[in-house]
Amino acid sequence: MKEKLDQELMALVIKKHRPALEELYDRYIKLIYGFIFKFTNGNEEKTKEIVQLVFLKLWTTKSSFSPEKGNFVNWLLTVTRNVCVDYVRKDSIHIQNNQQIGMSQSIDIEDPNNDIENGLINSEITKAKNKLSKPQKRLIDLLYWKGYSLTEIAKIENEPIGTIKSRLHQSLKQLKKYLEVGDL
Repeated sequence: MKEKLDQELMALVIKKHRPALEELYDRYIKLIYGFIFKFTNGNEEKTKEIVQLVFLKLWTTKSSFSPEKGNFVNWLLTVTRNVCVDYVRKDSIHIQNNQQIGMSQSIDIEDPNNDIENGLINSEITKAKNKLSKPQKRLIDLLYWKGYSLTEIAKIENEPIGTIKSRLHQSLKQLKKYLEVGDL
């Protein structure tokens, strides 16, 4: 298995060839673990759980990697990112449901300073975002607030994926600059 290319291994995984999945695991576990570890802000339990979900997704997926569309590593990281986003969405719904159950049992008085602080932060972000161009704002909204993938955004915008990635990079750079300046 070690001599096979990633795309050959993925083709075998689709045919339920377990040693191929094990080889992909061995090749990419450090990369995927590190990516997810950063995504979960260092939460080891969530990281381990999401790693399992990523490899389960590879094992059960019907779609396969296409070398014409890019590198295997990029495809694998996109799959990993999508699994992370799905996990966070499901986790937040679960937390929300538990909070609603908990609120019916006891009422916590929130610190008013947190609301003020959150309002100021949201205001700063909104002001910084408003300084971006329309395409940049739209991209940020589609990706971060509406949850579309970069591939989906490329289709929506009828632009090449490279253009979307470049625009995202520039948008985030500008946003960071506006937020660091402080005189919004």
